[in-house]
Amino acid sequence: MNETKPNARESENMAPESDPPLFYRRHVFVCTNERPAGHPRGCCKARDSERLRNYMKARAKELGLADVRINSAGCLDRCELGPTMVIYPEGIWYSPKTTEDIDEILTTHLVAGGRVRRLMLRPGDDPPRQYGKTPKPRT
Repeated sequence: MNETKPNARESENMAPESDPPLFYRRHVFVCTNERPAGHPRGCCKARDSERLRNYMKARAKELGLADVRINSAGCLDRCELGPTMVIYPEGIWYSPKTTEDIDEILTTHLVAGGRVRRLMLRPGDDPPRQYGKTPKPRT
């Protein structure tokens, strides 16, 4: 097999060590997507995600987490498990239901660097989907 080596510019563009430092230490995206009432997949907004995001943003400020950004996000495509959020750079997904859950994520994950295992979403937690067909809600 004839492989070509990247030139200097290509090598520079591929090298992760050349990445700039993170702008935020953590970046939280909270789904606040809204679907029509009665949609089979549901939506995070109908599950109180906006209130939880607003609470999280206010509490992060109270805790002095200036290097953490809390943002609203459009659909994160895990609607059936909502409300959902994902924290980067780790890519850890959570499904908080209460302000107490938000407090636990703030103190355990964002302050202490741990994980709130009971609230984590994992690959495979989502119901299977078929392209072109709306999935049946879990019972």
